[in-house]
Amino acid sequence: MKILFCTDGSQISFNAIRNYSHWVKKEDIIVDTICVIDWSFLPDETIIDGSEFVNSCRNVADSILEYSEKEIKSIGFIAGEKIKQCGSAVESILEQLDNESYDTIVMGSHGKKGLQIWLGSVSREVLEASQIPTYISKKHTNTQNVLFATDGSEESLDAAEKAINMLNLQDKNVYACTVTENPDLLFLEGTLDPNWMMAIKTQQQIYSDNAIKTILALFDKYKIEVKQSRIIEGIPAQSILNYAKEKNIDLIITGSKIKTKMHRFLLDSVSKRVVENAKMDTLTMKS
Repeated sequence: MKILFCTDGSQISFNAIRNYSHWVKKEDIIVDTICVIDWSFLPDETIIDGSEFVNSCRNVADSILEYSEKEIKSIGFIAGEKIKQCGSAVESILEQLDNESYDTIVMGSHGKKGLQIWLGSVSREVLEASQIPTYISKKHTNTQNVLFATDGSEESLDAAEKAINMLNLQDKNVYACTVTENPDLLFLEGTLDPNWMMAIKTQQQIYSDNAIKTILALFDKYKIEVKQSRIIEGIPAQSILNYAKEKNIDLIITGSKIKTKMHRFLLDSVSKRVVENAKMDTLTMKS
């Protein structure tokens, strides 16, 4: 398996690769590391090639890559290529993904807030544009409790199965959940009809029961013991995060469809909202 590890030299990024190492089998995992010097926000006269400032930045990038190599070897992975780029971090990472075949992206996120959410973090933009599983970490975790969030769709089940095949879940506490949206939040005319409300709730319950039964059957297929499964009522992303907090989850696994650039602009998926607001690690499987 080949991993692209994206680092800016921060503790958060190194937490990401360390956390990830506790979830996967370490045999034959090659890790390429990319470090991008992003000085696009600086005046042109500051970044003249050969200047003391430019040379200093490149030396820092080299030091980060050397340190990364030591970290990768210390956790039992094979250190692959060290990639140093200048320019936009997002564009450089996506270009590397186009040039080389990888199985997973591993990166840290500083947890943008306020205006920065609208501007978009590197991890968020890479997640939306990539077509492979993306592991994002925001802090060091215990790497013990994992939550599979499913919506009952074939894509969601496919994402769960891919994650099971990727991860080493032996001796981990596995949880599963699905969310039924509260009909009270739907349009007013519908919520005023009690018969309509009852019919919607009944259908949602049937669908949710089937979603849980399906994913439990998948775990049974791979002989994975599930500590708890839960059907939750509420707003999907918020409910998943609340349940994850309640159970001290270290990693949330969600599925996401590969989208076109226009779809990424127009749509705000549950998985994206989970990743943006989660305090724990997330693994987004693409289908």
